Amino acid sequence: MTPPTLTTWVRVCALADLAVERGAAALVDGEQLALVRLVDGTVLAVQQLDPFCGSHVLARGIVGSRTVDGASVPTLSSPMYKQVFDLRTGACLDAVGRVPLDGLAADLRTWAVRVVDGGVEVSP
Repeated sequence: MTPPTLTTWVRVCALADLAVERGAAALVDGEQLALVRLVDGTVLAVQQLDPFCGSHVLARGIVGSRTVDGASVPTLSSPMYKQVFDLRTGACLDAVGRVPLDGLAADLRTWAVRVVDGGVEVSP
């Protein structure tokens, strides 16, 4: 039997610090994240590094939505070459004819996020 694992959470900011449908950068355990607060108050976190240009710019991306398998999903478009990523899973939905830089995956890393007592916490 596998013992239960404990999840640690790191408080990164207040929910009020995040503008709706705008990204914000955060540094957690030495890694840059792009935090996005959706209209419904949900906060999602993906890697800040854009795998197609190699720059830490995704918090400056454009928040939108796309229909995937019949459901609307929140998306983030890169401010550099406009690749579109699913904010929930980090999956690259549209590579816009490009390939990621050598050694980088097209999909983004994601982090679990929760809001507790008005604070945004990320599980590193």
